[in-house]
Amino acid sequence: MSIRAIAFDYGMVLSGPPEPAARAQLLRLTGLDEDAFEALYWVDRHAYDRGELSGLEFWRKFASDARLSLDDDTLHSLNTWDAAMWTTENHAMIRWQQRLRSEGFATAILSNMGDAVLASIERNLPWARDFDAHIWSYQHGCAKPELDIYYLLLQRLGTAPEETLFLDDKQVNIDAALRIGMQALVFTDVAQLRQDLISIRLDTELPLPE
Repeated sequence: MSIRAIAFDYGMVLSGPPEPAARAQLLRLTGLDEDAFEALYWVDRHAYDRGELSGLEFWRKFASDARLSLDDDTLHSLNTWDAAMWTTENHAMIRWQQRLRSEGFATAILSNMGDAVLASIERNLPWARDFDAHIWSYQHGCAKPELDIYYLLLQRLGTAPEETLFLDDKQVNIDAALRIGMQALVFTDVAQLRQDLISIRLDTELPLPE
């Protein structure tokens, strides 16, 4: 069965790497070193992505776990810089998505996403609107690799699993997509994606990214 839709993760697929200046501000505001910050940053990120915490609640919990006494202005600044850190662009992948859509393929974003980051994306990245479906995890109370979010994607697209190609930078999220019969590839960079599409013969169905 031919591919009818391509779904993209946002972070590290459609977006570029985290913005270094924004990350530096997070370290400055918390006063933590890289290792301590990194260890705490991911503790509640899944809960944030599932909508169990807002952005401000995430940073309030972060401060509590780090035993930091931070005022409301600092918490708001952390929330703003965190969103800015992820509001970056992978221009080659954006161009490829636009080409796919212009050639008649449905496209979607399936992303683990918290409220403040999405607000920043919607303010600053107008191209993010130009998809046939958007599945932002916090709006649905579930997040990859939970299978419900993949079924929701397929429902929104109106495609069968085998008609849908999913790209994500995390193997665990790819494994979940494969489990329900989707075609899926781990994304590292555009050159590798080209090779992967050729290796599974999807270059006969899809234009290759450049």
